[in-house]
Amino acid sequence: MRPLTVQQLLHILPTARPVAGVFVPALNRAMNRYEIESPMRRAAFLAQVGHESGHLRRLVENLNYSASGLASSWPTRFLAPDGQPNALAQRLERQPERIANHVYANRLGNGTVESGDGWRFRGRGLIQLTGRANYRACGEALGADLLASPELLEQPEWAAKSAAWFWFANGLNALADGDRFLDITRRINGGANGITERRLLWGKAREVLGCN
Repeated sequence: MRPLTVQQLLHILPTARPVAGVFVPALNRAMNRYEIESPMRRAAFLAQVGHESGHLRRLVENLNYSASGLASSWPTRFLAPDGQPNALAQRLERQPERIANHVYANRLGNGTVESGDGWRFRGRGLIQLTGRANYRACGEALGADLLASPELLEQPEWAAKSAAWFWFANGLNALADGDRFLDITRRINGGANGITERRLLWGKAREVLGCN
């Protein structure tokens, strides 16, 4: 398949203009490496990474939550019985590092709150890779020490590679072949968050890449 062009990317993600020239070659290398080579696979991949990364402009997770934002995002941790943010949410609001260390503690291979793993291995890259275990597995696959240098995933080349690795490792090429876009979303997000925009981008990508 022909390489993705800057013009094609901007038809799909028009607000990516400031970074498109940097990302197109990185995306082409990453997609080729992980067999994201058919129009169907590329359309689904570009739609998902476009949504996850704010159209390629957000490569690290924003955890600057208000107390109410914490309660709505993690109700089991931060919602009081009266339906209001609990005391922990009030203490942590607008403190991204402390929030990350709490919500990601003892999950995804991370250590305790005190370990700092939640912040160190917060979401990065075009698919927001999260957690020590995922950073380790991705780093081993890509030949990079992401445990020592997690900030590598904030660079376009590594951001694209990590997303393509996650896609391949989680069987998303096969789901794309079967037009199972909602299943792809659930495997990436754990639910259907943002599905309206994801589908809109998918439709644009399918049109641009000739899937329809």
